[in-house]
Amino acid sequence: MSELTPAPEAVLRRIELTVLRQLDGMLHGDYHTLFRGMGMDLADLREYQYHDDVRHIDWNVTARMQTPYVREYYEERDLTAWFLLDLSPSEDFGSQQVTKRAQALELVALLASMLSRHGNRVGALFYGGNVDTIIPAGSGRRHVLQILHRMMTRQPLAQSSATRLQDLLETSAQMMKRRSLVFVISDFISQPGWEKPLALLAQRHDILAMRLYDPLEMELPDLGLLTMQDAETSEQLLVDTHDHVFRSRFTAAVTRREDALHEAFSYAGVDVLELSTEDSVVDALLRFSEMRKGRSRLMAGSSLSLHAGRR
Repeated sequence: MSELTPAPEAVLRRIELTVLRQLDGMLHGDYHTLFRGMGMDLADLREYQYHDDVRHIDWNVTARMQTPYVREYYEERDLTAWFLLDLSPSEDFGSQQVTKRAQALELVALLASMLSRHGNRVGALFYGGNVDTIIPAGSGRRHVLQILHRMMTRQPLAQSSATRLQDLLETSAQMMKRRSLVFVISDFISQPGWEKPLALLAQRHDILAMRLYDPLEMELPDLGLLTMQDAETSEQLLVDTHDHVFRSRFTAAVTRREDALHEAFSYAGVDVLELSTEDSVVDALLRFSEMRKGRSRLMAGSSLSLHAGRR
């Protein structure tokens, strides 16, 4: 680690003193909305019965049904969370000052800190050209620092074969025996074939896909002649970005890739947070929290309709 690179302790302290405090204030107690999938806590809605805890009354449903309804929850337990980290060479790209790898580090520092503060356990798997690092799930600040240290001292790969995300997903499925919260942090620039393993993983675990990207990967500006290099294979190609036909073809290819990517996430049935290298991690997580709250309200409405049909 170079002298200009902050130590893991400095990164975590900055997160705790600024970002984490800011996010805690903005979430206003929505910790469970952000981190717990609907299948992991809310079990059902039913009519209120004598001796039920009044704190579990769902007042919105009660007002609509004109009779008290309570929420039933699965037994609460500590979470085990895993970070599946794609650290292949394409993650080192960033057209401005922030790379996708730096955003991944910020995400892990923030999410692991939030989870560990509530007594949960976190672990990580690192993928380079293959799954080369497994950090068992543990708890506490020192364990979070260990994960950050391993990320920050990891030397970038100069070259590797094309990324195979399915190897990361299949390896994690074999080792995660207990139902867990799983963060898949990647740019999802990979060989095909990861969609089915992700869908299978989502059948057992609560999956949050965190897709990193850089604006230059979405839109190619007119910069004249450029030598472009594949970050993973080092293959180089001279292109004329002044050619509007070439830029149109680039845009069409991006559109096809984006459509295929979103179709794959939909097929797997996972929630997705898309984070640009220009985005604020805090703002992105707040957007994600609002999305999950909206899904929670939709599910509650569906449960209400089901109960209304039984009456």
